[in-house]
Amino acid sequence: MSIRRVSPTEAQQLVEKEGYTYVDVRSVPEFERGHPEGAYNVPLAHMGPAGMAPNPDFTAVMEAHFPRDAKLVLGCLSGGRSLQAAGLLQSLGYSDVLDQRAGWGGNPTEAGWAAQGLPAATEARPGRDWSTMAKDKGE
Repeated sequence: MSIRRVSPTEAQQLVEKEGYTYVDVRSVPEFERGHPEGAYNVPLAHMGPAGMAPNPDFTAVMEAHFPRDAKLVLGCLSGGRSLQAAGLLQSLGYSDVLDQRAGWGGNPTEAGWAAQGLPAATEARPGRDWSTMAKDKGE
């Protein structure tokens, strides 16, 4: 099954008008520098001294916080990690996962969320930051 990819503007409309939840899969430092207003932060990978390393708790945290029928839009910096995360969630049985192409920062063919001037924040809403979400892995 293919993954539906939406523009930043489409993603915003889906969140505001159709009940989708935005999950930013970037690392914590990237998320803290700016993210879509109201987004959850569940990193697909963490930044470390040797670069990006897979987050071993990604699927457990997603499963603990979002049911498989949740309406999710995933975003990252430019669209690569979010597409990978969407495929992973789809393989786990998530049925309504979309990828926000162009991510936060954009890519050579499309401006991202920030460049389009869509609602943004640097502070997570209560309970939506990685450290809080990681405490509940459904164990």
